[in-house]
Amino acid sequence: MIVVLGLSHHSSPVALRERFAFAEARIPAALQLLRDSGAATEAVILSTCNRVEIYAATTLDARQAFSALQDFLVTAHDYRTPLNDEIYKLSEPHSLQHLFRVACGLDSMVLGETEILGQLKKAYELALQHGHTGGRLNKAFQRAFNVAKHVRTETQIQRGSISVGSVAVELAEKIFSSLSEREVMVIGAGETSEKTARALMSRGARNLIVSNRSHDKAVVLAAELGGKAIHFEDWASHFGTVDIVISSTSAPHYILDRVRLEPLMKLRRNRPLLLIDIAVPRDIDPQVNFMENIYLYNIDDLQTIADDYLKHRKKEVARCEKIIREKVEGLLGPPAAGESSPNIRPAFGNEA
Repeated sequence: MIVVLGLSHHSSPVALRERFAFAEARIPAALQLLRDSGAATEAVILSTCNRVEIYAATTLDARQAFSALQDFLVTAHDYRTPLNDEIYKLSEPHSLQHLFRVACGLDSMVLGETEILGQLKKAYELALQHGHTGGRLNKAFQRAFNVAKHVRTETQIQRGSISVGSVAVELAEKIFSSLSEREVMVIGAGETSEKTARALMSRGARNLIVSNRSHDKAVVLAAELGGKAIHFEDWASHFGTVDIVISSTSAPHYILDRVRLEPLMKLRRNRPLLLIDIAVPRDIDPQVNFMENIYLYNIDDLQTIADDYLKHRKKEVARCEKIIREKVEGLLGPPAAGESSPNIRPAFGNEA
């Protein structure tokens, strides 16, 4: 029997998840202790910022297995406060359904995201390399990876970007085709502008300029992202070279309007300019959107696009769940006569 015990963003706050997180270097030894305890014959530990989960093949009955796994988890982290709804416990077939849902990004904070699949593969490979998996978990995890690939190709659960930073990247790639020769400027080094700039740089933007009223903060962000910092009063003088501007200051008025932008566009020889206004109140006068070769998006525009994509992804969930249900039945066999196929449910609904 394969069981799952864990905590995730569904069931517990980040402070508690941090308390139970496993450093990667510690996991092989932890898996050995877990198997030596008799709680599991095979095991994989998945530890990310959003979840800490133990996948275990066991010969114990479900109640004994969950008791032993929870004892191992709290002992490993010297945790003495009782755990109730914060922890979830799933046995077959729900444990396999959960594994498949995690692999497909259906259990993630960002619906349909792909990062968790890489994290799951890494956790499995770590356990495999140290001899802590066998026939049951090897088959289950390999099937989970195949299901994730199937869902990705047969549905649109990953269609479109559903974060502000990713939407900005998508818009930039539509306008410029490629970001490899594009220069980005950040005016005001807030959290959202930092994430947006980081997303653009990760997709190949050539250079980054950071301007902030606190020059020290600009220096820190520029250093983190491999760019250069300039003083706040100098940002307009760099408009001749930049292609994408992310503005997120706390100014009570527009810092950029048509009157100021028109001569700057002449310096640019009217090359296309993408303006991403994340500030509230807005930094950029909406009227500049009527200027030639200017593409202006504010925070509401970006969020609307992201929300539309999210609605589309949610419509695909039922198709994904049907695929997962069929694959679990393929692994375990169909329900016995008179039984219905179990409903797929989130891991935070304990079934043990």
